[in-house]
Amino acid sequence: MNDHILGLLPDEIDKRSYAISEKRFRKNQILNWIYNNHEINFHKMTTLPKSSREELSTVFDNFLPEIIKNEISKDGTKKYLLSLVDDNKIEMVLIPNKERNTLCISSQVGCTRNCSFCATASMGLIRNLDVYEILSQVYLAIKELKENKLTNIVFMGMGEPLDNLENVIKAVRILQNKQCFSFSPRRITISTCGIIPKLIVLAESGLKMKLAVSLNSAIQGKREKLMPVSRKYSLTDLKKALLNFRRKTAFYITFEYVMIKDFNMGKEDVKALLKFLGDISCKLNVIKWNEVSSLPYKSPSEEEVTEFIHRMESLSSAVTYRMSRGWDINAACGQLAANY
Repeated sequence: MNDHILGLLPDEIDKRSYAISEKRFRKNQILNWIYNNHEINFHKMTTLPKSSREELSTVFDNFLPEIIKNEISKDGTKKYLLSLVDDNKIEMVLIPNKERNTLCISSQVGCTRNCSFCATASMGLIRNLDVYEILSQVYLAIKELKENKLTNIVFMGMGEPLDNLENVIKAVRILQNKQCFSFSPRRITISTCGIIPKLIVLAESGLKMKLAVSLNSAIQGKREKLMPVSRKYSLTDLKKALLNFRRKTAFYITFEYVMIKDFNMGKEDVKALLKFLGDISCKLNVIKWNEVSSLPYKSPSEEEVTEFIHRMESLSSAVTYRMSRGWDINAACGQLAANY
């Protein structure tokens, strides 16, 4: 299997192609075809000589995952089921919102973290995605949007991004490269359940992007029930790692809090949350749990959500109620499972 063209930085492409290394302007032509004209078929790159097109097709792979199912929610959210080269399946979600188009992408086939409220956990971990498989989701979304612009990318699909950190970091570098996708760091968010050693590596990498942390409870025992990762990496240690991370970035950390009826929305939950977040420069997103038939939890009512947010008024950080999108096609937070 050759290196996939989407998984390489521009300088890496140079080193693998005689046609490019001999005539350096060819690289710019190829990159323009791929990232501006959105044409990845080498044989259709008509500004290149036939000999160069033939060489590229033997040196690089350029196949894309196949979209085998596309569901559209009442709110306009689109969920795509993609088939990979080995017939494994992943899901990505495209979320339109006025002038913004956000793509929620996967970093793994399945997940090993076994969060009890997440449908992906039922799959277990099958494998990590390669760099090109991560970026293929972005490439396909751009083609699907046509004249509309993809504005934001969130690593919040299937998998724990920090468990595939090397590939995720390289994917983000390609996303931000001016000759490639040219995304601003403020338009890319990596979400994590809190893998402390990998958070330290990410903080030291110099990579610029936003960080979102799936928190869901600031009470140690409750978080352990929801997220087994907390048994290994406690809330106390997680907070230390996040304070260190915050010192190395210009962006606020975003905390995601999935509200579950009769579990993490009481007065003691609010008190613990206020204490945990009080000295961290952050934002808090709260979202109703999206019910999954095979899981035991319940979604709260709008009145319960309102009361919970009201209790958070003393928090100096911004609190945003993030509405569920695509719930009717199982495309909302925690519902991706690719059970096909």
